Amino acid sequence: MKIGKHNLSRKADYLWEIPKTFHKNMRVPARILAKEAILDDIIGDRSLVQLVNVANLPGIQGASWVMPDVHEGYGFPIGGVAATIHPSGAISPGGIGYDINCGVRLLTSAIVLDEVKDKIEELSKEMYAQIPSGMGKGGFLMLSPKEMDEVLEQGAEWAIDQGYGELEDLSFMESNGRLADADASKVSEMAKRRGLDQLGTIGSGNHFVEVDYVEEIYEDEIAEAFNIKKGHLVILIHTGSRGLGHQIATDYIKIMMNAMEKYDIKVPDRELSCVPFDSLEGQNYYKAMCAAANYAWCNRQIITWEARKAWKNVFGDKQGTLDLMYDVAHNMAKIETHEINGIKQKVIVHRKGATRAFGPGFSELPKSYNDLGQPVIIPGSMGTSSYVLIGTSKSHELTFGSCCHGAGRRLSRTAAKKQVNAPVLKEQLKDRGIFVQAGSFKGIAEEAPLAYKDVNLVVDTVCASGIVKKVAKIKPVAVVKG
Repeated sequence: MKIGKHNLSRKADYLWEIPKTFHKNMRVPARILAKEAILDDIIGDRSLVQLVNVANLPGIQGASWVMPDVHEGYGFPIGGVAATIHPSGAISPGGIGYDINCGVRLLTSAIVLDEVKDKIEELSKEMYAQIPSGMGKGGFLMLSPKEMDEVLEQGAEWAIDQGYGELEDLSFMESNGRLADADASKVSEMAKRRGLDQLGTIGSGNHFVEVDYVEEIYEDEIAEAFNIKKGHLVILIHTGSRGLGHQIATDYIKIMMNAMEKYDIKVPDRELSCVPFDSLEGQNYYKAMCAAANYAWCNRQIITWEARKAWKNVFGDKQGTLDLMYDVAHNMAKIETHEINGIKQKVIVHRKGATRAFGPGFSELPKSYNDLGQPVIIPGSMGTSSYVLIGTSKSHELTFGSCCHGAGRRLSRTAAKKQVNAPVLKEQLKDRGIFVQAGSFKGIAEEAPLAYKDVNLVVDTVCASGIVKKVAKIKPVAVVKG
């Protein structure tokens, strides 16, 4: 199957559709949120073929969606959103991804960049010293089996109880840092072993801890509520459930591949393996996924503690603290109620490389944000801008309350390594005032800015659609990678 621009019907400047009639097995249309300037990057890989395949899923509602940062993934495209009817619709590990609850959090500060420019390189080195990074790298914690089960079921609450943060931090996390349906008994011993020493670590790939400054503010009142101030330093943390989440996905993809025949499920790509949500296999996976999500929130909380420690070591006690602005997940399935074709329906919303972007009045938000909407954090690449956005009520009407999650790759890691001289790039970034601390030049090359789409175009697309609006733009001055 090949999909070109001629197969797409333009519905708006920012919206394209592949009709349900494109393929006989499509149950719903497939929709692409993208300005035309990004389409060539999207059509260049298999992501739209995967989007059409997702439209085949049992119980899928409305449409299968991709955001403008879309690129090819395992089964589902990364940047994909799909909602299946609850409780009998499909749940698919490919629609959540291997890094369950990969997510982003932003910490704000009272420090102005111009007053501490001479300390940024020192801060980058101290962050690198305090926050373990790299493939398989373990942290300072080694959990006992009992502690592992507690982390899997308590999430970020466990970290707070152990002294790695403040109780108020929980209010500024999606789902308050814990999914109650988690069941540690549904997680394999292999997965648990892989996670025993990885709390407080960022891993490798596109994960990072970044020191940024606020370059521009677009919504003064909202930025003030978020404690985002022009010229001030902020910290951006991006990582997930590490090897534990990867193993859970591996375990259940195999289980579902073997179970589909039992439920008479046929999919166009075995990477879309799925089962009914209310089946035994579906419930076991969902409870294990919730457990991995809790592990990821706990992980980001302990990394926050490490970042606060590095901050204090460099700036001392008189420069204030790092306050948690918000933490959002972008690899998750959630049970939500959305209006579809004029009828409110309970659905299982798969978001893979996509972020919740709920509008004002969402009860889960902190009280100070409730009348504003949910913060949405969009990282760029280590040499470009990132954005803080805010969800609107239109996201519920258009995209199941969802938005993009980043810039999105345009080059594979292999292609990036062929095109990038990592030592030269590191020096070029330093000349621009961006200090990069990384365990290898390979990691720098793979995550070079040219490997990613233009984050400004991606953000302009989602803002033009009305599902979010810009609050602030931030730019990096220091990057810690694996």
